[in-house]
Amino acid sequence: MAATKILLSLLSLFSFLPSSSSIPTETLREAAVTLSNSGYLSMSLTLPLVSNSLLPHAPSLTIFSPCDTAFTQSGQPPLSILRLHFSPLSFPLNSLESLSLGAKIPTLFPNHSLTITSTGYDVSLNGAKIKDSPVYDDGSLVILGVDRFFDPGFGASGQILGCSVKASSDYYSYNEASRVLKSKGYSVMASFLDLQLMAGFKDKTALTIFAPVDEVIKAFLGDLSEYSSMFRKHVVPCKIMWSDLVHFDDGVVLETYLKGFGITVSTSGDNLMLNDQASVNFPDMYHNDWLVIHGLRSILMEPESEYSFLDDGDEF
Repeated sequence: MAATKILLSLLSLFSFLPSSSSIPTETLREAAVTLSNSGYLSMSLTLPLVSNSLLPHAPSLTIFSPCDTAFTQSGQPPLSILRLHFSPLSFPLNSLESLSLGAKIPTLFPNHSLTITSTGYDVSLNGAKIKDSPVYDDGSLVILGVDRFFDPGFGASGQILGCSVKASSDYYSYNEASRVLKSKGYSVMASFLDLQLMAGFKDKTALTIFAPVDEVIKAFLGDLSEYSSMFRKHVVPCKIMWSDLVHFDDGVVLETYLKGFGITVSTSGDNLMLNDQASVNFPDMYHNDWLVIHGLRSILMEPESEYSFLDDGDEF
């Protein structure tokens, strides 16, 4: 009975509201009913109320719908926050999953975009996880569920990016990468690979390795027990090609496999810096479909602030 009343309310709301959007009213009505039936009641009731003032004259639209719990915790948000959850482009879930870490999604909130903060099958925007199946998708209108409201202040320095993307290849060997490292003067990092310091990493995760050149890393090597932590703080659980890395905003932090250690990306003149002191001197030294290695002029030291990404014993 309650569901029937809600359905009738939605239909009547759209009946009395003129449409200023290029998205047909019938499509919006159908989407609102689907939202209601899929556990997004708050957004289903919000959509007809804001459709006339919010939706653009565009042939496509993506709505990122917060769950009902988010509405309960935050209350009805102002129109500006709602605008952050509407994009004037169609982004099917598989399109979002294919975007690079740090990619920007335009929104209807002026001067605000959304940032891809994790990629692959666990994609997130501004740190909010996207549900793993679309709520609605007819090709022009896409509705995806998110676990909370987006933060309009996200994007300032210190945002944390991370992903754990499965490699697409069944062949998962470090032999070729090790040979390339040795031939280019990065034999210490090659030895770390040969010593199987990757043991304990979840199989078939895409990776980025920042490899210090031999003459600098040798000065920091001590007890054998320290080798694992030395290696882990130079490994990011995501494949980030140089063409993507150089477009990251200043202050973006990359999580690593070493607990409490993050890599802060910034620029100094024409140089891309990591933790304000290590520059990349050999971008894309080696790469395949699941791994990329960038050469460094110096070793990565502790950042000014610490970030705890992994608890003891946790693995990607």
